[in-house]
Amino acid sequence: MISVLIADDEQPAIDELAFLLRQDPRIGVIHQASSGAEAIRLLTREPVDAAFLDIHMPGLNGFDLARALQRFEHRPALVFVTADEEGALEAFDLAAVDYLLKPVRTERLHRSISRVVESLKAAAAPATGAAASAHEPEVIAVTLGGTTRMIRRDEVRYVQAQGDYARLHTEEASYLVRVPMADLERQWADAGFVRVHRSYLVALGHVTRIRLGSDHPSITVGGAELPVSRRLLPALRERLEAATIRARP
Repeated sequence: MISVLIADDEQPAIDELAFLLRQDPRIGVIHQASSGAEAIRLLTREPVDAAFLDIHMPGLNGFDLARALQRFEHRPALVFVTADEEGALEAFDLAAVDYLLKPVRTERLHRSISRVVESLKAAAAPATGAAASAHEPEVIAVTLGGTTRMIRRDEVRYVQAQGDYARLHTEEASYLVRVPMADLERQWADAGFVRVHRSYLVALGHVTRIRLGSDHPSITVGGAELPVSRRLLPALRERLEAATIRARP
C-alpha cells in the first residue's frame, strides 16, 4: 500500500482529497500538512511514497516544496493538485508524475494513483540509461484556450489528421498540435500506435471493438468508431495478431 502526504493550506481541500484517496484500496497511511514548512518537518520524520501538493501555499509554495524534496534521500512521487492550469510546464520540469485540477474527480484521481504506482515500480526496477528512460511515458505540451498543458502520450486514444496539424483525442478533451500525422506515425509506432486510415492513428491499448470483416471495416477507440482503410487493413491485421488481439467479424 502507498503512504501519501497531502500538503494544502486549506483544510477543507485536505479533507476532500483525503476522503477520495481513502476510496482507493492502494492507499495506506495519509499524512497531512497545512504548509510547505510543516510538510518538510513531517517528511523528515516520516518518508512517504507520494506527495499531493497544492501550488499556492503561503511561504514555501508547492514548487518550492518540490525542489526541496529533490534533496531528500527518499524522494516521493510528486502530484500537484491545484486550481491553476498555468503551472503545468513547471510541474513537469520538476518531474511531477501528474497534475490534477481542482475539483478533483474520483476517476481522474484513480488514474493519478496508477501513475504513482507505475513510477514507484520504475524507480525500483534495476534499469539504467536508455532502459530506465523507457519506463517514463513521453509528455507533450499542448495548448487549449490559450493555456499550455502537459499530457502524457499514453492518455492519447487516437490522432486525427487536420492538414498540417494533428488533433490528439484523450478521454477528457482534444488538442491541436502542429505536427504532421506522418511524423507521429513514425515516432509513436513503438508505443502501440498504428495507422488505420489516412486520417486516423489509433492507440491499440485503447481499442474496445474491432470490425474488420464487414463491408465497412472499423475500429472503436474510446467510444469513437473510426473507419479502417482497405489499403491499411493487412498491416492492421498483422499488428493486431502481434498484440494478441482477436478481430471480431
